[in-house]
Amino acid sequence: MLSHSYSNVAGERRALLASLNIGLIGNCQIASFIDARATMVWTCVPQFDSDPIFCRLLRRDDESDLPGFYEVELVDFDHSEQAYRPNTAILDTTLYDSNGGAVQITDVAPRYEYYGRMFTPMMLLRRISPLSGTPRIRIRLRPARDYGARACKTTHGSNHVTYAAADTTLRLTTDAPLTHVIDENAFLLDRPLHLILGPDETIPESCEDAYHTHYRATRSYWQKWSRGLSIPFEWQEAVIRAAITLKLCTFEDTGAVVAALTTSIPEAADSGRTWDYRFCWLRDSYFVVQALNRLGATVTMERYLAYIMNIAAEAGEHELRPLYGVSGHSSTEEQIITSLSGYQGMGPVRRGNQAAEQVQHDVYGAVVLSVTQSFFDKRLIRSGTLAEFRKLEALGDWARQKYDKPDAGLWEYRGRQRVHTFSSIMCWAACDRLAKIAAKLGETKRADYWRKQAMKIREHVLEKAWDAQQQSFTESFGRPEMDASLLMMHDLGFIAADDPRYVSTVECIGKHLLQNKHMFRYISADDFGEPENAFNICTFWYIDALARIGRTDEARDLFENMLSLRNPLGLLSEDIDPYSGALWGNFPQTYSMAGIINAAVRLSRSWEEAL
Repeated sequence: MLSHSYSNVAGERRALLASLNIGLIGNCQIASFIDARATMVWTCVPQFDSDPIFCRLLRRDDESDLPGFYEVELVDFDHSEQAYRPNTAILDTTLYDSNGGAVQITDVAPRYEYYGRMFTPMMLLRRISPLSGTPRIRIRLRPARDYGARACKTTHGSNHVTYAAADTTLRLTTDAPLTHVIDENAFLLDRPLHLILGPDETIPESCEDAYHTHYRATRSYWQKWSRGLSIPFEWQEAVIRAAITLKLCTFEDTGAVVAALTTSIPEAADSGRTWDYRFCWLRDSYFVVQALNRLGATVTMERYLAYIMNIAAEAGEHELRPLYGVSGHSSTEEQIITSLSGYQGMGPVRRGNQAAEQVQHDVYGAVVLSVTQSFFDKRLIRSGTLAEFRKLEALGDWARQKYDKPDAGLWEYRGRQRVHTFSSIMCWAACDRLAKIAAKLGETKRADYWRKQAMKIREHVLEKAWDAQQQSFTESFGRPEMDASLLMMHDLGFIAADDPRYVSTVECIGKHLLQNKHMFRYISADDFGEPENAFNICTFWYIDALARIGRTDEARDLFENMLSLRNPLGLLSEDIDPYSGALWGNFPQTYSMAGIINAAVRLSRSWEEAL
């Protein structure tokens, strides 16, 4: 079981506050991040992209008393330990004081089947239990509204406190001494306490009974869900944690999978590269579906495919946007939030993402690649239909028109457009898969049509994207720069793994973009200067490419290195400093967690070989 302990040395405490050594709980409706001192530092309600009631994650250390956190403080704190309950999203934090006292805080977001539907309330449960000694604690619950600009207005009754947040009213129901909670008094913890933060509704049973009902059902749900996963023989714990985390990034109501659950954690220190990732990027869809398929998580995959198909149907004859909100709408206007200073004080903090306005031609391939699963996977309850194929053909029409046109590219360059090779390959993938779907449906003429379109695009890319001098495919037509996305050429089916052109491209990308076992997306200056940190999914793509071309020992070494750099609870962000190993970027990154799953499945010895 992954766990970690932390000391009370001042320098380490400061580093802890400024790190991504945080745990995640959630129920696919809301999510909450909890640091190693059991403080909730980032939580949005009533859904992932809503106003945060807890936002300390995006404040400086000297702003720690401003509203936007939920803390259980142990008087005379010395050190702490954190671990997930096995195969669940339930998190334990154990705090130790310098006098032999210890308390355990167990955090749960209820999720389980209830009366034939999935119960995912806007609710966070805490149990605070004394373990040893005579510990004294202080409970400080200070939710914020309007992105940390104001504290919530509070009222209280005999055993509850209400908080008027921006989008809803919350109620804390507890069997803790209410006066101590309201006044933030320190008091002796001599019995287990239960705190239920949720909708402004009366809880008819006792807090203890309500907590245990939700806890047991939620524990049972996650353990049953984990038990149903198809996992490789090696790295099982890492894969299960990645799978649970991927599930937590899924919005139950619509099936959307967000890129991350945070906003504005910079890609590198003082870089200005701060983005809101609480949305669903179509570019992610193929890789997420691939990971879910390999896990056998068919229900989650099917709901995600339905979300993607709804977007395609809604677009009709119009061009697709690069990203959509969890509701399926594309309006994500970008705004600068001045009320929050940013992660470690590094702003700006952004709400919404301007990338929704960009032109990215790879999205057509991403959608068609993803939805292809529903036409061929016999495990799915609902198969793709001829009517849905017709709707996908509209995306194919855009792909055949746009494959040789400039766009912002996969990496969303804000200051330039080029004919990006990866975008062209994804346009090819859209036409190629449409041909396969048409053949499956018996639409022979349409299959022939889309096959010809795919052949035309492929021949064009092979000619225009090849750099004879470097013996490599390059980032864009007629230019020499390298791009890590081209490592995916074989995985997408564009070129064989043993094709000398692919092998030399992998070698060239490794030569130019790999630094200290970590892969950069690119190294050329962009709108914000030269990139400083590696992009984790690109390292996983390189691992996969190495395995494909027979360099398996190197691939396994790089994969083990990546696993060693996860945070103490097994989570990964978007970026990593290739020399210090520090995690940067939004968290946890769906791309990165899917990368763990896909790489483990690719590299693991089979069960027959290992047993």
